[in-house]
Amino acid sequence: MKEILNNLLRRKMRSTLTISGIVIGIFALTTMGALAEHFNSMLAVGVQYAGTAIAVKPPAEQQASLLPLATGSQISRVPGVAAVYPAYQVMADVSGTIQLGPPSLIVNEQRGVSAYGMPAMTFASGRDLAGGARGEVILGSAMATSYGKRVGDTFGLPLRPRGATADFVSHRFTVVGVLAKTGNPTDDFAQVSDADARMLMADTLPPAVRSAVDVNAFTQSFDVYAARGTSLAELDRIAQRINDTVSGVQTQKPSEMVANFESTSTTFTAIFTGAALLALLIGGLSVVNTMIMAVGERVREIGLKKAVGAHTGQVLAEYLLEAAVIGAIGGLAGYGLGLGLTTLVDRLGSSGSLDIFLVTPRLSAIALGFAVALATIAGILPALRAARLDPVTALRSL
Repeated sequence: MKEILNNLLRRKMRSTLTISGIVIGIFALTTMGALAEHFNSMLAVGVQYAGTAIAVKPPAEQQASLLPLATGSQISRVPGVAAVYPAYQVMADVSGTIQLGPPSLIVNEQRGVSAYGMPAMTFASGRDLAGGARGEVILGSAMATSYGKRVGDTFGLPLRPRGATADFVSHRFTVVGVLAKTGNPTDDFAQVSDADARMLMADTLPPAVRSAVDVNAFTQSFDVYAARGTSLAELDRIAQRINDTVSGVQTQKPSEMVANFESTSTTFTAIFTGAALLALLIGGLSVVNTMIMAVGERVREIGLKKAVGAHTGQVLAEYLLEAAVIGAIGGLAGYGLGLGLTTLVDRLGSSGSLDIFLVTPRLSAIALGFAVALATIAGILPALRAARLDPVTALRSL
């Protein structure tokens, strides 16, 4: 190893430029890979939801309409249905500002859905909503951090935007719980009771609609659950039975939703991986160039080693190890820079609540392993050239 490092130090500028090529490539792979990993983690939530729950909504031609809560009783009688929950969703921030992460939403708590395969809530502090209580809210970790809220604080929802009109309504809630960080879109959710969710939904309706209906008898949609462990194919059949037997509703097959999420994930990953690989190829070419030049400069040295008994395999291993060391140094430096940048950006984003990168153990292993593997592969041809040199010819060279 000492000899390899001395060889690299012979041409410091060349070695630095070669390693810099690897650094740039691994830096690109780490940052873009972390972006893709975070995006995929959010899509994974969609896959889990689509593979567990059946979303029941108004027909496509009536997207602006509501569903009667009584429809839930009809859905619950469909064979295979284990539970039906009304689902409400209201924007928490109506200012219209552009967000890099998922939107902040107010949703109703669906207590007990973990029994059907959905993740259970884990509290960082506080407690669950009290049964029948009004004016209580549970905040996801990102929302609590973004707005500096803790258990016991008062929180006006939806958030009053700048320049809000006089008729804008923001209801006062007491924060009773803050959830542990999950790294997925639920970190930006605020959960309230069904009654409070209907109150917030009513504020979003046109005045004419609000005055014409009893909002307490309606929901925006239903989430339907089968028994835990129900296959995706069976969920599709349940969704079809709901479409066939319950009027005024529409469901999409869970398998189609899962396929859409997985397709999006694959496309997104391919785009960012391709961009990173282009940068890595540049680094690989620089290794090839450096190793070829190193062989040319050390022809007499190689001839001397072979003349005193060095085998072809030993010379080959020496040059491959030198290339691997270049990859390891560049990989560690590039990964360190990428990790530092992604960590810094996530900490600065909305005071640490806006995560747009996710560095996973898998990504770390890929980045470091790829750096060494790329450099080693790039060094194969120069190493073979060195190993095959005829010792007599090599010793005669200038």
